[in-house]
Amino acid sequence: MHAIHHIAIIGSDYAQSRHFYVDILGFPVLNEVYRAERDSWKCDLAVGGAQIELFSFPNPPSRPSRPEACGLRHLAFAVSDLDAEVARLESHGVACEPVRVDEYTDRRFTFFADPDGLPLELYEDQVRAI
Repeated sequence: MHAIHHIAIIGSDYAQSRHFYVDILGFPVLNEVYRAERDSWKCDLAVGGAQIELFSFPNPPSRPSRPEACGLRHLAFAVSDLDAEVARLESHGVACEPVRVDEYTDRRFTFFADPDGLPLELYEDQVRAI
């Protein structure tokens, strides 16, 4: 194993999730198909060298999604300018937690949520000069 190929996310409202990941977060669409036999959309989004597979299914069961629940804790995106990204998200009405500093790496980060409450993180991939 040498890289993450994709992360699959099931949204409860496909149009809302697609708008969030494409129009607000800015991930380009690689491919999008409607699978009639499953009454399901699948949209492949480019995220650096990996992909997000965004799915819809009729009545998906809910899942605990708080960061400390068992299972996948959160999905983190690397950013060069955390303050600019936070400002951009907030201009779209996306609430971000207060910025924190990782005590081990000295990198700044914050959490926010997708339309279904999935915890997402912005992680600044460079130490800021003061």
